[in-house]
Amino acid sequence: MKYNFDKEINRENTNCVKYDLRDKVFKTEKDIIPMWVADMDLETPEFIRNAVKERAEHEIYGYSYRPETYYNAIANWLEIRHNWKINPRSIAFSPGVVPGLALSVMAFSQIADKIIVQPPVYFPFFTTIKENGRQISENNLINTNNYYSIDFDDLKKRIDARTSMIIISNPHNPVGRAWKREELQELGEICVKNNIIIISDEIHSDLVFAPHKHIPMASISEEISDRTITFMAPSKTFNMAGLSSSFAVITNRKLKKIYNSHLESLHLNLGNIFGNVATEAAYTKGADWVDEMKNYIKANIDFAKDFIDKNIPQISFVKPEATYLIWLNFKKLNLSDKELNDFLINKASIGLNTGSVFGKNASGYMRMNLACTRKTLKTALSQLKQAFSYQ
Repeated sequence: MKYNFDKEINRENTNCVKYDLRDKVFKTEKDIIPMWVADMDLETPEFIRNAVKERAEHEIYGYSYRPETYYNAIANWLEIRHNWKINPRSIAFSPGVVPGLALSVMAFSQIADKIIVQPPVYFPFFTTIKENGRQISENNLINTNNYYSIDFDDLKKRIDARTSMIIISNPHNPVGRAWKREELQELGEICVKNNIIIISDEIHSDLVFAPHKHIPMASISEEISDRTITFMAPSKTFNMAGLSSSFAVITNRKLKKIYNSHLESLHLNLGNIFGNVATEAAYTKGADWVDEMKNYIKANIDFAKDFIDKNIPQISFVKPEATYLIWLNFKKLNLSDKELNDFLINKASIGLNTGSVFGKNASGYMRMNLACTRKTLKTALSQLKQAFSYQ
């Protein structure tokens, strides 16, 4: 391999949420292995760091704009990696995917509107809706032996005159589904028929494992594209979440104008000098790095699956089709979420995301981040095995 993903990097004392807030989040002084926050412990690639360093060497960090090369880099990446040909002019800035979701809720729905989500799902979907005075409508995914699918019958029943929007996770966080074209098409056609805006969080789009493919929701048809706002970013892919690098793709000019108006009204449209530079570097130089990184993560997933199946039969998971997250089923233990968290922290010395934060239907599950070195993964799984041996 050209790149070394086994390199151990000490992230402590860098104001790192994942490591430096462990004691507050998990309420312990134990030196737990943090496998919760969805960023990678693999180093941000050198070509991105070099681009940022080169810009940082200039003597002034003044107001800046995003040049044509920025928009072209994104458009080229989407066409080459995801077979999605877009006009670079359909790209709009977003200060982050979650802020983009909030902006969209404010821009394209009204107070007290119903907005559909599909739990278990990324928990900021809930707060973004609730904190903006809208109502959450839960179209729970169907769980068949830890493999999830969309409940289209329930989705149709949930739609009424007050339903204006659906927020989807594509690929899905935390269950790891890379939605198939026919699934997205059926969902999109329901939304077209009922005049529902689709907000598609596609931040994990570059983290799909073969033979699965990422299908952008807006690529399905012109009708579906006309009512879809897609949010993406290089942040998960290239481990640069600390930079402001998100963007929206909005092919409907009217919707894009409305979105930009809200963005500008809050004076959030300028972005960050280094985020702009890093995004362009990622999407012009990052193809080989992404391919190797995905192979490494996939090997981590395979290792975890083999280890757990052989050594910890009390828990299980289905290999994700996408993302570097696995969705662990601990239901056989018959523990409350608090008891399960205490067990993992105090017995296994690992910190995971509690399933119930992703939805009421996810109690007994835990989300584990495998975007770490193989050494860290082996240590964490060994500690988990040892914890079960004392039960």
